[in-house]
Amino acid sequence: MSELTPRQQTILGLVIREYVGSTFPISSKMLLEQYDLGVSSATVRNEMARLEELGYLTHPHTSAGRVPTDMGYRFFVERLLGDVALPPAEHRMIVHQFHQARLDLTQWMRLAATTLTRTSRNASLVTAPQTTQARFKHIELISTQGKLVLLIVVLQGGNVQQQMLTLAEPLTQAELSQSADLLNQVCSGLSAAEVRTRRSGLATFEAEICGLVLEMMERSDERITSEVYRDGLTEMLRQPEFLEGGVSPGALRLLEERSFLDDFLSETLSPKVGGVQVIIGGEGRWEDLSSCSMVLARYGVPGFATGALGVLGPTRMPYGRAISAVRLVAELMSDLVHEMYSE
Repeated sequence: MSELTPRQQTILGLVIREYVGSTFPISSKMLLEQYDLGVSSATVRNEMARLEELGYLTHPHTSAGRVPTDMGYRFFVERLLGDVALPPAEHRMIVHQFHQARLDLTQWMRLAATTLTRTSRNASLVTAPQTTQARFKHIELISTQGKLVLLIVVLQGGNVQQQMLTLAEPLTQAELSQSADLLNQVCSGLSAAEVRTRRSGLATFEAEICGLVLEMMERSDERITSEVYRDGLTEMLRQPEFLEGGVSPGALRLLEERSFLDDFLSETLSPKVGGVQVIIGGEGRWEDLSSCSMVLARYGVPGFATGALGVLGPTRMPYGRAISAVRLVAELMSDLVHEMYSE
């Protein structure tokens, strides 16, 4: 991107803010009527023409006004937007809603998607946190009838698996609980590979139970998909760009095709938790997304489980509001995952 003078930066920022709010091409006359720029109309016209030459603005068909290009939006997001926060009352309301919700991943994902759509007035999506490796939390051995025992395995993150066992000889509930307590002490917080190394030092019965636990953990590690919650397609379709020209095929694919979403996220989303990324107009890599922008963040606990969330809409997006909403919801979702994975 070319360096811009302070006056060019001011004019570019005003054009983008006005265009995002009005959806109409912005003329020099309109800027002069709305803002005291301290320069002549000829100067503003010349600066807007120069911004067009540099690739930051363009003008549709024969209109006298100009609209931002993808490069203009990029400059705005990276250099002009600054740190934008949601209004305090709205921020408090969102935090309150999450704190009022039960400590339940499904409920929080739905709330996250709904909150992002309501705040940005565009489509949203939230993927469930995906564990990098299954980690042991605790087991229970429950005597049911005679030699039948129910094995309950709880992995970090709330994944619960059960299996009925038939013992060679019946054991009392006290004996079963003692074995379960031992395994809980030995295996707490370990991955499948780490549990395997501890198995050799166990007595026969505990080693057999440990082998079953290993099988469950390894099956969990093989699962590579996670749920996706979506919201706001109707809101996005109400945007003027999509009412007039129809929603881009890429936007629908992101919301409907899991494989396309996975490919998109794997190529764009940073593995680090805590940052917000803005993808504008497909960034030249996704032609189907040329009319769209996406604000993304990764949430969760690094090294344990992370997911993605974001807002999808037209390039004429209120970026400050979308970025603030995505950042806040990602922080709240990270708090949930941290609580889920804490001992």
